[in-house]
Amino acid sequence: MRRGEGESLLRRRRGRWAAGALLALMSFIAGGFLNLQIISGDRYALQSNENRLRTITVPAPRGTIYDRYGRAVAENVPGYDLSLLPGPSDSIAAGLDRLAEQLELSPERRAELLTRSRARPNEALVVRENASFEQVAFIEERRPDFRRVVVAQRPRRQYPAGPAVAHLIGYVGEINEAELARPEYADYVAGETIGKDGLERQYESRLAGRDGVRYVEVNALGSIVRDLGVAPELGSQPGDDLHLGIDLDLQVYADSIFPAGMRGGVVAVDPATGEVVVLYSHPTFDPNAFIGGIPLDLWNSLRDHPDKPLLNRASMAAYPPGSTWKLVMSAIGMKTGDLTIDTYHTHTCAGSLSYLNRPFRCWLSHGHGRLQLAEAIQRSCNVWFYQAGQRIGLDVLLEEVGEFGFLAASGIDLPAERSGQFPESRAWYDQQYGRGGWFESVIMNLSIGQGENAQSLLNMAQFYAALATGEVPIRPHLARDELLAQQRVDWTLDLPEYQREQLVDALVRVVNQPGGTAYGSRLSRWTLAGKTGTAQNPHGEPHSWFVGFAPAYDPRIVVAAIVEHGHPDNAPSLAVPLASRIVDRHLQTLGLPPEATPGVRPVARATTVAGG
Repeated sequence: MRRGEGESLLRRRRGRWAAGALLALMSFIAGGFLNLQIISGDRYALQSNENRLRTITVPAPRGTIYDRYGRAVAENVPGYDLSLLPGPSDSIAAGLDRLAEQLELSPERRAELLTRSRARPNEALVVRENASFEQVAFIEERRPDFRRVVVAQRPRRQYPAGPAVAHLIGYVGEINEAELARPEYADYVAGETIGKDGLERQYESRLAGRDGVRYVEVNALGSIVRDLGVAPELGSQPGDDLHLGIDLDLQVYADSIFPAGMRGGVVAVDPATGEVVVLYSHPTFDPNAFIGGIPLDLWNSLRDHPDKPLLNRASMAAYPPGSTWKLVMSAIGMKTGDLTIDTYHTHTCAGSLSYLNRPFRCWLSHGHGRLQLAEAIQRSCNVWFYQAGQRIGLDVLLEEVGEFGFLAASGIDLPAERSGQFPESRAWYDQQYGRGGWFESVIMNLSIGQGENAQSLLNMAQFYAALATGEVPIRPHLARDELLAQQRVDWTLDLPEYQREQLVDALVRVVNQPGGTAYGSRLSRWTLAGKTGTAQNPHGEPHSWFVGFAPAYDPRIVVAAIVEHGHPDNAPSLAVPLASRIVDRHLQTLGLPPEATPGVRPVARATTVAGG
């Protein structure tokens, strides 16, 4: 081959190699472009969106809680949260440092927020719930310095009546780690608000709504570029409203007239429906202070206060019932046939009664003289009821008390309730004091509502509701609910109607006849029936009780009130006028016509007395 031909062939081969290499390169580029734009386009677009979009939770409004007349007991008002967008841990720490002074973040709170951020690194970190207007304005005025801070609107809980409804309504707060571990909060996440006590907790599943989601766009530095808003299908859904049998005005009235500086509570129930009209405990606190997190010093002061303002004395306390218990003794004695309305005892009241070589005193030192049952109830004679207990006998008494539900809780729709205390058998005494460590004389104290006997306001109100109506009581309930309105207790008074009416007449005498222990608190327009009680206790002056109902012969309200240490010697009982005024206000609110002759049984309903 000539030299020129060989060089030409080599050039042609090199040209083919170059063309092939170029074709291969173009094919590779085209393949990559195809993969990027078509095959993997959706995945990369999603990654791009994830890099530039951040989700912000839109809290759902809780359901509004209304009283029996449609007034708001718990409502929502506009509020604001301050949150930090997700980012590196050091960035979150720096953001918290910048916010610490203005938002009053303690070192403990800052550490808690950092821990939460590390546990949920892809979620916005709520730094301050219920931020004040000044705090929000501070952020917005310095927006370049707080580009990662999101101001989000959050419905804020508000209790218009404040302290008057604290123990009834409870309060809301941020869910904690212990609560997150419970099965009932399986769908909740850190940072959400839940009901912590009272009705807010009891009806959490009904009141809580479903949170929504909103999007914000951020740049490469994580700073907010724009707010993209909420997609319609991702919007929040408000919780369901809750309607109560409570009369908010009467609840506030009870708060306003409760003896200043004293402790105690009041419960009022509609005996026809079981609806609780008033449930009040004193001293109280302002549940609005818990919104957005209660300051630690305030929480400590409430928790450690000697008067225990956080204790719901209407449902979580039990007291010796004192002489209000004498109606329980009367009902048991009539049921067993040991007593009638006209029963006299062997010993007249001379101020005390000796039993097993020990004197048991009456509250009236010079005595009441010779009395039958109706008079003994009217004048609250201890000596008469000591002998009633002896007639009934310890074994029968221990058995019968349980039949009236005094060993159980009332079943009210609150998260917790204390049951009553009463010995169930002689074995209880043996266990407490040892065999031979106690005497039959325990019957004496039990008979007048003392000794090993402690009852709640709710249980006493429930027993008096049975006396007032002659029917099996409906369990007391706060929410207006058809199912709750059908739940009756599993016990009955089990008395003939004429005997029940005799006991009602005796309770009318307590309030409406001279010599009755509540005569000074009778009503001018309606007949109030009830029983006073003075409960001795080892911690100071006696407690003051009153349990009653009105109108006596057509009851619309049953009330139970206690004022701790509210009946010192030679001083009026504080619980009696408190209860009387609440009853009077309620009957006025109902628009009930005045009775023609208050304090007297209507002729058409006169009792037929059987037995002697």
